[in-house]
Amino acid sequence: MKLPIICPSCEAELKVQSLHCDSCQTNINGSFELPVFLKLDLKEQNFIMDFVQTSGSLKVMAQQLNMSYPTVRNMLDDLINKIEKLKNTKS
Repeated sequence: MKLPIICPSCEAELKVQSLHCDSCQTNINGSFELPVFLKLDLKEQNFIMDFVQTSGSLKVMAQQLNMSYPTVRNMLDDLINKIEKLKNTKS
């Protein structure tokens, strides 16, 4: 199940309030921002994982995804733009 990042009631961005260690039962409470990576949808997260696993080779990714190099390059550019917007958004 994907971690929810948007409030189902008001559609505001959710924050992490509590963390728990199953090993020693420590609880940490506060208000923590979600990392940018978790704010991306699953398809975008998978694209990043594929990018890292191919050592950043868009040529190899294009072959694996059965897409043209320019299409994969455009996907990367779109993802870069989205990440920049997420980083610059103040919640």
